Amino acid sequence: MAESDVRPEARGTLGTVRNAVLLLDLLSEGPAYQHLNDLAERSGLSVATVHRLLRSLVLADLAEQDPRSARYGLGPGVTRLSERYLGRLPVLGALAPYLVRLRDATGHTVQVALLVRGNAVYVDRVDGQDGGIYRDAHRVRPALATAAGRVLAASADTPAWDQALETAEREQRELAEKKRDAWRQAPYLYVAGEAAAEASELAVGVSDGQGRAVAALAVAVDPDITEERAGTLARQLIQAATAAGRTLSHD
Repeated sequence: MAESDVRPEARGTLGTVRNAVLLLDLLSEGPAYQHLNDLAERSGLSVATVHRLLRSLVLADLAEQDPRSARYGLGPGVTRLSERYLGRLPVLGALAPYLVRLRDATGHTVQVALLVRGNAVYVDRVDGQDGGIYRDAHRVRPALATAAGRVLAASADTPAWDQALETAEREQRELAEKKRDAWRQAPYLYVAGEAAAEASELAVGVSDGQGRAVAALAVAVDPDITEERAGTLARQLIQAATAAGRTLSHD
């Protein structure tokens, strides 16, 4: 690989692996299938390097090439790795017994979110009576745009917080810089949906045995929810999160 094809942050590391991960990140954004030249331009790598890396990713089923357009997208192997990872994640196992119970008690859609590279990634959900137009099973949002993401980012370490700031829009970033301490100390957070088809959200953190917020437990709520109702829902979420946290502390 030419020196110019090793990104600065990859110097002294396995540049080939780092660049392959970069391409997977780019494939996860924008259109489902993307042109080789566009990926080269966005990555800052040469076309030859991108083509070689994509061929390896296709062989590993981590990427695929559309035979009609010759463009590239994420491959089915990503799903397999994701499911294997989530299946072994202690916090999801600890929360599993409480999700249906919470849905039945609240009547709301219940979701579990993780903080991943500045984004709130929703990895489990049980639909409530409020499913309807808010159905979005595979949801990834900039962390600071959601209640779950704010809960997680506010209590995260500095690098994770900085990543959340990088993925946020300017107004969200400015708000977050002012509110981080308040968000970290709040018993729950609420964020109103930004669009008509997007539910508002109320969320609490789920802490492990070391007191780290490793997941967020959230419910989709109406934008005109009353403070009293929000408090009731928060107490139910906190009770489940606390019980799951005790399970994690014993593992």
